[in-house]
Amino acid sequence: MSTSPQLPAVVPSVTAELVEALSPRLRKRLDAGVAKLAGRPVVRDGDTVRIAIDDDTDLVLHAPDNTVTGVDAVRCGCLLAPDCLHRAAAVSAAPVAEEVEAAAGGTAQEPPPAAPQAAPEPEPEPESPSPGQLDAARAVFEAAAAVLEAGTDGAGAVLQAELLRAAHTARLAGLPRAASAAVTVVTGVRAARSADPAYRLPDLVEALRTVLGVAHRLPGAAGAELVELRGTVRQPYTPDGSLRLYGLFSEPVLTATGYAGAVTWTADAEGRLYTVSDVAPGGAGRAVGAADRTVRIGDTALTHRELSRAGLAVSGATVSPTGRLGAGAGVRAVRASGADWRGEPPARLWAVPVAEQVRRALAGGPHDLLFLEVTLVGTVREAAGDCLLADCEGLALRLAAAHDDPALPHRENLRLLASAVGSRLRVIARLAPGPLPRALLLAAEHPSQPGVRVDLGLDRLQRADLPAAAVPPAAAPVPDEAPLHLLRRRVHQAVSGGRRVLAFPGGAAGDPARLRRSGFATGAAVLDELHTTAADRTRDAFGRLLPADTPRFARAWLAAASYTGEVERDLCATAWGSRSGSDLDGS
Repeated sequence: MSTSPQLPAVVPSVTAELVEALSPRLRKRLDAGVAKLAGRPVVRDGDTVRIAIDDDTDLVLHAPDNTVTGVDAVRCGCLLAPDCLHRAAAVSAAPVAEEVEAAAGGTAQEPPPAAPQAAPEPEPEPESPSPGQLDAARAVFEAAAAVLEAGTDGAGAVLQAELLRAAHTARLAGLPRAASAAVTVVTGVRAARSADPAYRLPDLVEALRTVLGVAHRLPGAAGAELVELRGTVRQPYTPDGSLRLYGLFSEPVLTATGYAGAVTWTADAEGRLYTVSDVAPGGAGRAVGAADRTVRIGDTALTHRELSRAGLAVSGATVSPTGRLGAGAGVRAVRASGADWRGEPPARLWAVPVAEQVRRALAGGPHDLLFLEVTLVGTVREAAGDCLLADCEGLALRLAAAHDDPALPHRENLRLLASAVGSRLRVIARLAPGPLPRALLLAAEHPSQPGVRVDLGLDRLQRADLPAAAVPPAAAPVPDEAPLHLLRRRVHQAVSGGRRVLAFPGGAAGDPARLRRSGFATGAAVLDELHTTAADRTRDAFGRLLPADTPRFARAWLAAASYTGEVERDLCATAWGSRSGSDLDGS
């Protein structure tokens, strides 16, 4: 028996059912119950997790594979059970489990892949959504709009459960993309309310934009657009014969959704990227330790840390559309020699022009990694903390920490690299779209040890191993930022504080005019509409305020968030020199 602070994951339908069963009086007390439960000891014994409610009462969760899949698996020993507050509070405090994996994406932050399977036969493109899908999309939109209306500050366990119920309904209706996005919103809201170090407001903004956008567009979609909006339940793994792979780097995975582990990136002789992942429910401890776990492919005994610097020969390979290697029974893999980043074949990844790499990432390619050669020139302060300033082919590039959790060494390694001013290094980073060239630093050559590379989320640099600070070269000029932040700030404020923070009189005085003067006429218009809908509260014949028009506010926010995202992508392409010539404002 061992003590663990990590609760098992709970599927959305269980949380929704237990919260819905509460009386109105208990619903009002649910958030307080969740907070109280967070301080109680948790004990794990095999598939059983026990929470001490008090000295005489335990709440027990039966969680095979660390997942609670039914309401009967949550039992409380108090006198009011099964109609007590404790059961609903426990599942509301636990991570949300994905009932099945959605295939809308291919990032390192997904749950583990399903077993390899043959690619399914393509289905005929549907002409229109089914009635069940229309009802499910409407439920998702309304539930997500209610969360936006309240903001993270006010979106408690009851609103979260409503969105989880809508997510479950959407999945049953054949809308896995909407369901997965809704779950991501709930986990982001919980991370915000619990001050989780993994929480990032821009990620929650993007999740809300996705779920509202999918639900809003789906009723009028048909053909290929409808297929895209519905999403697919699982990523198909297709045969890919024999592969000779070369390790590039490993990165830890630690998400607000309760998943943790490691992903190792490899490349073949043509420069195509493949990943091997070990991601499962867990916390920071699993993320830190996963690098030393054996990779789950074939009979190889390589760990993720070893594979990142070695090679792999694979026969009978199966691969997902995003480059994930399957781990089926027919896959064979043995250790092979690796290659230095400056040798072939990895070197060809750095030979691709930076503008082309950025253009490919912005176009929604299979990955968003950048392979860059940079000269470190100093640091620059941002709201989230200092980041490195580097010269990259004449661009003033900001290299930020990929993760801020103190259990991971990203930020400390970034701070130590700042002392290696003047060093010219090859690095691997993840594009961070925005009006200035910016990327999240994942791996780098060691500043003073040729041929040695550092996985910045797993390895720890030592100050004694770094060169003495050199005289910095002249830094590339940092361009002025377009005033799009005026609109972005309001979009983010709404997610944190809800509609009410945008309803204050004079809250955006001067912002629309400044946007218009800078050529962002459409941006000024959507900002005006956002504030108008936030402040619009009509009264009845007796002068009493009527309920706010939540769907209208959600649509106005969605327009502002979508516009901001699209313009930022265009500004990002321009900043990196990969712009295709589209109009920034579109007005």
